Amino acid sequence: MYDDLRFPEGKFEPVENPTPEQRNKWVQDISELPKLLRLTTQNLSIDQLNTQYRPGGWTVQQVVHHMADNDMNAFIRFKKALTEDNPMASSYREDLWAELSDYQNTPIEISLNLIESIRTRVVILLSNLSINEFYRTFKSPTHGSMNLNVATQRFAWHSKHHLAQIEFLKQREGW
Repeated sequence: MYDDLRFPEGKFEPVENPTPEQRNKWVQDISELPKLLRLTTQNLSIDQLNTQYRPGGWTVQQVVHHMADNDMNAFIRFKKALTEDNPMASSYREDLWAELSDYQNTPIEISLNLIESIRTRVVILLSNLSINEFYRTFKSPTHGSMNLNVATQRFAWHSKHHLAQIEFLKQREGW
């Protein structure tokens, strides 16, 4: 049961050689996430924001702040892949970052604004890449070598994954 709560969108399954239509859909999904996340989290009380989306999981507030941190890291990975030859992308201990004081003490509005701003830049960047540029790569400590086709898909999936966690919590709790 926890796998369903943890991965309500299913686990990530990459498309190795996507069509331009698939790529455009992922970029559109990336673009639409800030609005959907705002709608999903609007009017949640402090207690609701501090509710874990699953037993042993993060709170809604931690999920939103994690999404902002992930967006910052993803944007840098995209830019490094476009400007360096198969660079090593940085990773971070998301479990430990989620325990830092900014996750507990920062209103989610700050991260919602950050997500919106970063994604505007990401969408502009991705929308102007050539097909060849989507095959540029970076190395991830956790996922190995990855091209920007897969990174774009993973970025879009990651957003839907966390949005679904919050939506399912709201449904289960009747919020």
